[in-house]
Amino acid sequence: MSHTLGKRQVQKEQTRQALLDAALALLADQSLSSLGLREVTRAAGIAPTAFYRHFHSTADLGVALVDQALGSLHEMIGTTLTAPGGMDERIARSVDLIAGHVRRYPAHVRFVARERHGGVQPVREAIARQLDRFAGEVRTELAGQPESHGWSEEDLLMLARLYVDHMVMTAAALLEAPPGGAGAVAGLARRQMRLMSIGRRHWLD
Repeated sequence: MSHTLGKRQVQKEQTRQALLDAALALLADQSLSSLGLREVTRAAGIAPTAFYRHFHSTADLGVALVDQALGSLHEMIGTTLTAPGGMDERIARSVDLIAGHVRRYPAHVRFVARERHGGVQPVREAIARQLDRFAGEVRTELAGQPESHGWSEEDLLMLARLYVDHMVMTAAALLEAPPGGAGAVAGLARRQMRLMSIGRRHWLD
C-alpha cells in the first residue's frame, strides 16, 4: 500500500511540475492575466479537470511559480552575504550570484520581472512578500557589520531594500542584454553597488 501511495505522490508531483513548466513556457510571450487554464492543460498534455487537483486558479499557479523562481535564492543569498571578505568581494559575489541565476533560470526571471507590476494581484503580492523577505534577511546581515554602528533599524531596512531593488533591476538588465553584453551590465552593477557602499559609510556624517 505504501508503495502505491508513494507512486501516486510522485505522479502527482510530476503532473504539477508539468503544469508549471507548461505555464512558464507560455508566459514567455504573454502575461499571466491573459493565460487560459485550457491553454496550460493542453500544453501540459493533461485534461482540464485535472488542473484543479493541483491549483485553484491560474493566479494560484502564478504564486507557485513565484515561490519556485525566488524561494531557492534565500539560502544562496544568505551564504553570499555571510562569506568572509571585504566589501568589494561581497559585491562581486552578489553580482555573480544574480548573473548565474539569470543564466540558469531566464524564464523564471522574465516572469517575475513582468509580473512584479502586472495585473494579477495575488502574484504581485507573492513577489512583494518574497522581496520583503529578502530585504529582512539583508537587513539582518547589514546590522551585524561594523559599518552599521549607530544606524537605526529604519535606515538599515531602507538600505536593504535599496540593495534588493538593485538586485531585481540588475537581473532584468542581464536578461535583456544583447549577446556579449552581460559583462558590461555586471560591471555597471558592481560600480553602482560600490557607490551605495561609499554612501553608506558616510550616511551618518
